[in-house]
Amino acid sequence: MERPFAITLDVGSSHANRTGSWRVERPVYVDRLPPCNDACPAGEDIQGWLYQSEPGDYEAAWRLLVEDNPFPAVMGRICYHPCETSCNRVQLDEAVGINAVERFLGDHAIERGWSLPAAGPDSGKRVLVVGAGPAGLSATYHLKRLGHSVSLVDSAPKLGGMMRYGIPAYRLPRAVLDAEIARIVAQGVDVVLDHTVDDIRRERDEGGFDAVFLAVGAQLGRRVDIPAGDSSRILDAVSLLHRVADDDPPMLGRRVVVYGGGDTALDAARTARRLGATDAVIVYRRNRDRMPAHGEELEEALDEGITMRWLSTVNSFEDDRLVLEKMRLDDEGFPQPTGEFEDLGADSLILALGQDTDLSLIDEAPNVVVDDGVVEVLPTMMTGESGIFAGGDAVPSPRTATVAIGHGKRAARSIDAYISGEEPDQPGRHELASFDRLNTWYFSDAPRTKRPELERARRQSTFDEVVEGLNEENALFEARRCLSCGNCFECDNCFGVCPDNAVIKLGPSERYKFDYDFCKGCGICATECPCGAIDMIPERI
Repeated sequence: MERPFAITLDVGSSHANRTGSWRVERPVYVDRLPPCNDACPAGEDIQGWLYQSEPGDYEAAWRLLVEDNPFPAVMGRICYHPCETSCNRVQLDEAVGINAVERFLGDHAIERGWSLPAAGPDSGKRVLVVGAGPAGLSATYHLKRLGHSVSLVDSAPKLGGMMRYGIPAYRLPRAVLDAEIARIVAQGVDVVLDHTVDDIRRERDEGGFDAVFLAVGAQLGRRVDIPAGDSSRILDAVSLLHRVADDDPPMLGRRVVVYGGGDTALDAARTARRLGATDAVIVYRRNRDRMPAHGEELEEALDEGITMRWLSTVNSFEDDRLVLEKMRLDDEGFPQPTGEFEDLGADSLILALGQDTDLSLIDEAPNVVVDDGVVEVLPTMMTGESGIFAGGDAVPSPRTATVAIGHGKRAARSIDAYISGEEPDQPGRHELASFDRLNTWYFSDAPRTKRPELERARRQSTFDEVVEGLNEENALFEARRCLSCGNCFECDNCFGVCPDNAVIKLGPSERYKFDYDFCKGCGICATECPCGAIDMIPERI
């Protein structure tokens, strides 16, 4: 059934009769902050690059995307897409597949050999970046674009940090990671590998650097005191994943138990299956509702035959037997012991109880304050010592690659201001575009495209990529599902419904303007704007 339009008596449609003086309100075009942009830890203009994708201009879309994030192919695989959780389309049918389109653009760029923007004119300033994970590489990229010389130092033999050594290849193929890292290095970065910085002040002073960015990852697995026999095999998940990435996997045996409830626990269990374990069991003290791992990761693990022991904790490990104690949740959701025990056969126990960062390199920098294992920083990402900045896993924040990439961008801008003797730029913030401002009647039902997955038999025995990408047709479909929340996308609706011909088209990509000499202020344009990009404001008397 067609929706009836509001009817307004047209007494001023002729340009011979000016009607502007009749108004009590006037329409104005506005720009609002899309919830996807607002939720993106990397600060991407998601709505902007989706809009560029809609007509098939993939290079323009990719170039807008990499203004903020140089890792679209990587993040299209490993980001937990909070943008989609915040997407207004969730309230209509399903979120736009933003992450899938990002991956498509990233893969498309790799296939076609597109290069990142060239480094900026040489500023004569030098910055030391310690740690070549997502935060360090992001900062390096943005610093090079600002014209600064960067020395990128890492203790590992290859670049990538926890993207390489903490994320299995079935989630992030190494060829994809290498391709996007290579584009950053090609900007003219001085890379120093297999070098451990043990004194940040000395490294800065001897190298003559104008600023430092600490981007050391959380690569130390936390341990817990579990009574165990001499022959019992216990290792931490971080070490396991690192050794597998180095092509030196340990012998785990047939029955592997993983103790923990985060994404790293799932990665460890799924990796153990691929290394030959016939039984991979995750022991977690709470229930599924309180598990910190992301839901889609858990579903993939269960589909691969990983089993769960909820409300259980490891009490001891003797020879090939684990003793588990059953737990219960109290009224506040904390696990409490029950005194009930059971045995579980195991050849190996893998601890996935969290990770810490090695911050010994700042021992001789007393102004850099560490609290609860992380570095305290200002909103500019600068520590308590002038010229030393920090981000990623080293600072208080969610430990995800996307957050780290955002830290790197923010730190690069703050470092640029610091070494230039200027105040950091504080960009303004638009009002959030809410669902209630949208006219969803104008958008047809369009169910989300599901990404294909590798068949289960191959997933259990190889490190081939599990989740596959969209093809061009599906990527275009997903991009076109965007509602353009809060921002004009030139649909011509206001132009068509105005009874007074008071809306003037300014040309492609130029949007419209109102001719207030002939606008009566009836508000039809605002009422019928699909994306909520027109406000009615009181007329000044």
